[in-house]
Amino acid sequence: MKNKILIFSSIILSTLVPLSAYAQDSQDYGIPEVSFINQQIRQGWDDYEIRPSTLATDGEWCRRVFLDIIGRVPSVEELHKFVKDKDLGKKKKLVTQLLNDENYTEDYAKNWTTLWTNVLIGRSGGTERNSLTNRAGLQKYLRDSLARNKYYNEIVQELVTATGSNTPGTENYNGAVNFLTMKLEENATLATAETSRVFLGLQVQCTQCHNHPFNEWKQQKFWEMNAFFRQTRSLRRFTTGTRNVSHVELVNESFTGEGLTKDPDKADIYYELRNGITKVAYPVFVDGTKIDPSGYVEDVIRRDELGKLIVNSTYLDKMAVNRIWAHFMGYGFTKPIDDMGPHNPSSHPELVDYLGQQFRKKSFDLKQLITWVVLSEPYALSSRTNSSNETADDPLLGETPKFSRFYIRQMRAEELYESLITATSADKGRGSYEEQETRKSQWLSQFIVAFGNDEGGEQTSFNGTIPQALMMFNGDLVKQATKKDGGSFLDQLAKSNLSNTQKINYLFEAAFARQPAKKEVEVANKLLVARKGDLTAALQDIWWAVLNSNEFILNH
Repeated sequence: MKNKILIFSSIILSTLVPLSAYAQDSQDYGIPEVSFINQQIRQGWDDYEIRPSTLATDGEWCRRVFLDIIGRVPSVEELHKFVKDKDLGKKKKLVTQLLNDENYTEDYAKNWTTLWTNVLIGRSGGTERNSLTNRAGLQKYLRDSLARNKYYNEIVQELVTATGSNTPGTENYNGAVNFLTMKLEENATLATAETSRVFLGLQVQCTQCHNHPFNEWKQQKFWEMNAFFRQTRSLRRFTTGTRNVSHVELVNESFTGEGLTKDPDKADIYYELRNGITKVAYPVFVDGTKIDPSGYVEDVIRRDELGKLIVNSTYLDKMAVNRIWAHFMGYGFTKPIDDMGPHNPSSHPELVDYLGQQFRKKSFDLKQLITWVVLSEPYALSSRTNSSNETADDPLLGETPKFSRFYIRQMRAEELYESLITATSADKGRGSYEEQETRKSQWLSQFIVAFGNDEGGEQTSFNGTIPQALMMFNGDLVKQATKKDGGSFLDQLAKSNLSNTQKINYLFEAAFARQPAKKEVEVANKLLVARKGDLTAALQDIWWAVLNSNEFILNH
């Protein structure tokens, strides 16, 4: 029986969904930004003489947009509703629902909270021993902000300028402080580097000690940015009568400077060149804008000024566009996505500039930016290559992305978890939000960060490794998803009024957003025969093979 299941699994791995007719999705839905994206990307295809892939099927696109916007696959009911809709504007309608319908608000906020938490403090942030970061505190702040669709510039300014307690339930709680609480040691060098990288797309960390060998960023600029953080302190607060840290508070305090004379009126800081010469630095933004050098918080709060300068910078616009584009398209306009200095030109500079300008004009509304990207023509393409773009548009071979096809990528671990929950209808009656997140965090802990990657981000063990394969084969989550006990997902499906063919179709639609191919149906029917009338056991075999296929774990 195991051999039959593995054969069935191998068939799924090699099955191709029938190609859609060759025609491009030329709709722009009356949205100028979508029209401009299509025009710019098509121009690139013409310049490189590349023929784009065919359109993704409705099922593929539906599955893709659910994964990318709310972090899970669609339920079979949601899939059917979209596929059966004959309205030419149904894609725009679905995107609007996922972004704005109150039925999806929690899913949207939860997914993007996870994404932004990982960007701001990393996948392991707040889990370190004696950590000064409260991960739950940051997540609560982000979840509340995203659920209310707080504008991106407001979120950034709050993260950069926040003061208060990092832990929910404490006095003066402000979850936004958790972006910086762990980054202020060693004269806030990490705060300097991460603020510049995350929000401005400027990689400055190596200029702490010397001028950058490839770009215009100099050591002086690093320390001028660093000067903005010198009034900031992370203070440990202890439980009364103990030495146990209850929470951390981020505060602004007057800074006297580092000079021998300690003159707070100009509060200078010093750094050393490689030749041993010591130089002075005062707070100056990357564009050369200077602020009052006083270290007295009564005169100027440096981080408040930094927050204003960041949200007024066009670097902020372009970095946000690049990050959102990379999330949905698989690759950004630069590599890495958070290195957008002059030394690292964009693949589509006019498009980045235009989208950045429009993002600012639309009040930094992330949902508007998301809408433009997911309704664009390149996002609507199939992941199947053709003879013209198979190698000419393969970023894995070192080619600059032309976005002539949808680049296949593996689900994030969080997406797999939520998708398994959705596919098995286990999302019903899951308990409170906190209970759900606790269970998910326990499961995700097995994929804790191992090492950095060449995109400036973090790698996990959830990337096709042996631990992942073993988890999928034998892990508790998959065991729960494939159990056939009374009342389980498979038990209910087996006892439903659907025909056997419809039950098999249901499993494929739940996992892949498509119906099985002819060969897959044949193998499934053989499994039904082999199980000698035990329908639930046969469905269990099919479901196990489906969940352990590459097609399920990939966003394609």
